[in-house]
Amino acid sequence: MERDQLNIVIVGHVDHGKSTVMGRLLADTGALPEGRLEAVKSLCAKTAKPFEYAFLLDALKDERDQGITIDSARCFFKTASRDYIVIDAPGHIEFLKNMVTGAARAEAALLVIAADEGIQENSKRHGYLASMLGISQVTVLINKMDLVNYDQEVYNRLASEYSAFLKKLKVKPVSFIPISARNGENLTHPSNLMQWYNGPTVLEQLDAFGNKKGKELLPLRFPVQDIYKFTEEGDDRRIIAGTIESGVVSVGDEIIFLPSKKRSRVQSIEAFNTSPKSNAHAGEAIGITLEDQLYTRPGEIIASGRDSQPKVSSRLKANIFWMGRSPLVKRRSYKLKLATSRMSATVAEITHVLDASDLHMNHNKQQLDRHDVGEVIIETSKPIAFDPVADFEGTGRFVLVDNYEIAGGGIILDEAEREGALLNEQIRTREIAWEKGYITNVDRAAKNNHSSKFILFAGEEYKSIEDYARELEQRLFNAGHQSYYIGLDNVLSGLAQNMEQSAIDPGYPIRIMGELARIMTDSGMILISAVSGIDDYDLEILKQLNSPAEFLVVCIGLNPFTQYPVDLTIPVKTPIDEVMQRITDLLREKEVIPEYII
Repeated sequence: MERDQLNIVIVGHVDHGKSTVMGRLLADTGALPEGRLEAVKSLCAKTAKPFEYAFLLDALKDERDQGITIDSARCFFKTASRDYIVIDAPGHIEFLKNMVTGAARAEAALLVIAADEGIQENSKRHGYLASMLGISQVTVLINKMDLVNYDQEVYNRLASEYSAFLKKLKVKPVSFIPISARNGENLTHPSNLMQWYNGPTVLEQLDAFGNKKGKELLPLRFPVQDIYKFTEEGDDRRIIAGTIESGVVSVGDEIIFLPSKKRSRVQSIEAFNTSPKSNAHAGEAIGITLEDQLYTRPGEIIASGRDSQPKVSSRLKANIFWMGRSPLVKRRSYKLKLATSRMSATVAEITHVLDASDLHMNHNKQQLDRHDVGEVIIETSKPIAFDPVADFEGTGRFVLVDNYEIAGGGIILDEAEREGALLNEQIRTREIAWEKGYITNVDRAAKNNHSSKFILFAGEEYKSIEDYARELEQRLFNAGHQSYYIGLDNVLSGLAQNMEQSAIDPGYPIRIMGELARIMTDSGMILISAVSGIDDYDLEILKQLNSPAEFLVVCIGLNPFTQYPVDLTIPVKTPIDEVMQRITDLLREKEVIPEYII
């Protein structure tokens, strides 16, 4: 039978003894490799340093030299009840980023406060972070009781003060435990020196923590990590791969991809170096094939077609803890990472900023400085599938990347109202500022003998749709029309050569093309382009940016769009003359060109 496992994060202000707590637990539970304790004691003797149990955790030589813990260390030990993975996170304010990384995987937290120094700034920050990251199981360890002569009054005072602080954060600690980690008091056995305390030891409290069991009993959340295609030996499978965050998926299940809303059924479940499976559970890394040939992409979340599903929005209400060197400011682009999704995001609104050291709330501050916590409205470049963190932690947490570094960690509270969306504001501002010449669109249409239009060829095989687009440009031009073909490469290598922005936001070139289409169609041209691998949201963006001019979509092959109605769908390998004739008929029907054959 598989043993229960619990992930714990242990945090505390510098020198308050969190590493000593962990080192002592490892030693007293027999979790150390044979000879490790003796080797560390011998090293301390050789270097004339007093032995510290914290040294047992120091994976980096710098830690022993400097006397501080500078990285997150994973420690493993077990009791009769369960196995533990404990993260010893640094307490220095400069290394809070590591602590956030560790805490994001924890189901419970031990907050360490030294009895002789009391509650420090980082003690409050760690309390807030435990709250912000949704860690509801919190125990506070009042350490170094030996330095205050095991005084009950000191313990009572600190427990009362910190309990009141946590109450403001809506965090109710499971317990307060007075300990001396160095001397092993109240860690694995009750202390004879603190007989006034009758609560659990640290080890007893760990075993008493509840575990979020049964992730497989929760609704399915299966983030798509990649899609693999095989062409050798006639293998036409498209394997959609990822790790199941929660729930169970079985062959024959109806599933939905979000945010695209595409539906299908599971045809097979594949796993590395094993025979096909009939089902797979939370935590398993698998691949699936579908009964239908669907176009999907990494970053989507697979959910049950019959059970509760993630929300989809491009505006998120979130709490962020900021750790970046530069302030978090509105309208600046950041890369948002949520599950397997990666996309550009901007902060549309900052509701309030909280100083985590004293919980002072500032409703007027319009940026987050380093170590600030803020409630914000985030607008993503495309709709993203997510869950409020209260419902699902794995799909409710995210990080923000700035200049290739993780600069902020946060949780999603819910979706936000769509009023005041950034793109709508930008288009409205653009149209107000648009400078018109003396020549009207009617004048241009009369002169050119056709109206303006943006015609987009879409499909999965780029070379095929590109050939059709170029041929249409040639035939329209030969017929005397003002036609112009532009490829996405033209945009990428020219107008959208801001590589930093393109790296942050893969949709950036699409928006540049939309702005270019607005100019070209306003000039009276028939603009033609071909783009593969786009979705409904990309089409909607192009349509909005190209407005008030109209927009036609010609899909070659499998229609990848579920919400946006395409104007013409043509099977793959249709003869080119037939394709051109069907598009010509469409242009006549839409009154783009007059009634004669190209």
